[in-house]
Amino acid sequence: MLSLSRHALRGPRRYIGSMKTFHSYSEVSACVGQEVAVTDWITITQEQVNLFAQATGDHQWIHVDPERARAGPFGAPIAHGFLTLSLIPRFFEQGLRIEGARMGVNYGLNRVRFTAPVPVGSRLRARLVLQATEPQAPDGLQMTWLVTVEREGGDKPVCVAESLSRSYGAAP
Repeated sequence: MLSLSRHALRGPRRYIGSMKTFHSYSEVSACVGQEVAVTDWITITQEQVNLFAQATGDHQWIHVDPERARAGPFGAPIAHGFLTLSLIPRFFEQGLRIEGARMGVNYGLNRVRFTAPVPVGSRLRARLVLQATEPQAPDGLQMTWLVTVEREGGDKPVCVAESLSRSYGAAP
C-alpha cells in the first residue's frame, strides 16, 4: 500500500462496508498469499481530475479538456494514471485496519502498470492481496501488497501496483 494513514490504523471509521481488522501483526502475517479486502466503489469526477492537474502541473488535454477529449483516442476525458495510483491509500483506508498501530508509512513501490484508461465518471475499486511481510525492529511490520484497481464494467484492471508499507506499534 502506498500509505496507511493514522485513520486507517486506528480511530473511528467512516467506511460502512466490510473491512478486515487485524488484532496483531501475527494475524497480518497469517494472511500472506490471500486476498485481504475488496473495497467499495468510488467515482472519478472531472473535478478530481482538474484538481490533480492543478496540483501536479499535468494539464494534458486528454485529462482537462472534455470537449477535445471526446474527439480523442479514448472518446472522453480520462484520469491521470498517477491520480489512479494516488487513490491507493484511500482503498487501504476502506479495506483494512491494524488495531494498536500508532503509525503507518508508505515505503514505496516495486512495480506499477497502468493497464487501461479511466474515463471520467468511472467507478473504481481495489483488490488487496498480501504478498509478504517482514518484521521491522523494534515494533514494526513491512508489508508487500499486490493492489489491483478495477473499473466497473471494464474487462481488465486499470492499475496494478506492488506496494510496500510499514506499520509500527501494534502487538506482535
